Amino acid sequence: MYCPFCNAVDTKVIDSRLVSEGSSVRRRRQCLLCSERFTTFEIAELVMPRVIKSDEVREPFDEEKMMRGLMKALEKRPVSADALDNAVHRIKARLRATGERELPSKVVGNYVMDELKLLDKVAYIRFASVYRSFEDVREFGEEIAKLGSE
Repeated sequence: MYCPFCNAVDTKVIDSRLVSEGSSVRRRRQCLLCSERFTTFEIAELVMPRVIKSDEVREPFDEEKMMRGLMKALEKRPVSADALDNAVHRIKARLRATGERELPSKVVGNYVMDELKLLDKVAYIRFASVYRSFEDVREFGEEIAKLGSE
């Protein structure tokens, strides 16, 4: 770590503490050359895989886009914001756990449907009807029948 005062390369850590509920580390450092002290923060950078769309276009994972889809499906449903946040966290963890640098959008969609199935069955059907492009009432009925048998 370079000293922000004299740009020396050698600094030592004087004190370290967990902050932000353990998601980052605050370090007090001292420059070995000029003896000035300064604070740094370390945060883990977790890289999300890129998403391969059905037309083979690759784009960065967009958490906001996923959240909008979830919120649309959950509109006027009795699901708390905390439950939604936890679902998003689990989806992102599953995506990172694949270890892949790129994933088909279908994988993301299936993870979203898995979470919606646990959160709210009506929201799951709403999302599935758009995601799977249901053509008629029969397809709705089949999906509802699957939910009933689980």
